[in-house]
Amino acid sequence: MEATEFEVRPDPEDSRLYEMVAGLDQDGRRIEAPVINERPLTLYLNDRRVVTAVTIGDHPEYLAVGYLLNQAMVRREDAILSIEHDPATRSVRVRIDADRDLDAMMSKRTHTSGCALGTVYGEILERFMDTPLDTSVAFRTSWLYALSRKINTAPSLYLTTGAIHGCVLCEEDRPLVYMEDVGRHNAVDKIAGYMRMNGLSPRGKSFYTTGRLTSEMVMKCVQMEIPVLVSRSGFTAWGVDLAREAGLTLIGRAKGKRFMVLSGEDRLVWDADPAAVSEEPRSAKRKGSTSDE
Repeated sequence: MEATEFEVRPDPEDSRLYEMVAGLDQDGRRIEAPVINERPLTLYLNDRRVVTAVTIGDHPEYLAVGYLLNQAMVRREDAILSIEHDPATRSVRVRIDADRDLDAMMSKRTHTSGCALGTVYGEILERFMDTPLDTSVAFRTSWLYALSRKINTAPSLYLTTGAIHGCVLCEEDRPLVYMEDVGRHNAVDKIAGYMRMNGLSPRGKSFYTTGRLTSEMVMKCVQMEIPVLVSRSGFTAWGVDLAREAGLTLIGRAKGKRFMVLSGEDRLVWDADPAAVSEEPRSAKRKGSTSDE
């Protein structure tokens, strides 16, 4: 499948995703502010309950499939027989043609630094180095600047409500699939699910996030076989260590004309002059512009 630019993107007009809440501003005047919704969504694999995630509620099928893929509970070779979303019970059941020893996998649990307490199960860390990344991929700095400009000026729930993270699957200088959620791990999982359900290959792709470059983000990106990870925000030391071990290109603090690359710099093609790149307009600045959250 070939994806077009912004094949999927946030819909800030979707009033199901937020509500108007009355309050006061700094001058004591009455206001109504848009506030993002959080909803529980329980995920099942075959007949086994796996987890209840807290999410904004859009794209539940993609979230379920992507979560199970990124936890290695569903494998690339597994056939997905059905995906059943029940809005009444706020649940998604994914059925596959294989049995998994979920008890053994879930007994090996690592809490990560992800928003809303991310978790990885099973032998993700042990199998981390067995996931191949394409060493032939080049990533141009001109693409980086173009992606930052397009993504950070696109309409989004963040610009409407705040309190949300964004993740974008990209190809060269084109943003393809843009997802948002209260936890960046949810946004990543929704993209992983979209790729699986729409037959979208990781070949030649890069990944952009508004959140920190943590160990969890690096593990998920490697699990998805995407060789380049970019963020507006900063790094954690373990995230950098894991990226270097896996050969992942890790670019952070990408704001305006500035960025840092702390891993996989051999993939970069330095074809843009930073002096010719404009700084971000104030209307595009996000929380990540002034902090590492």
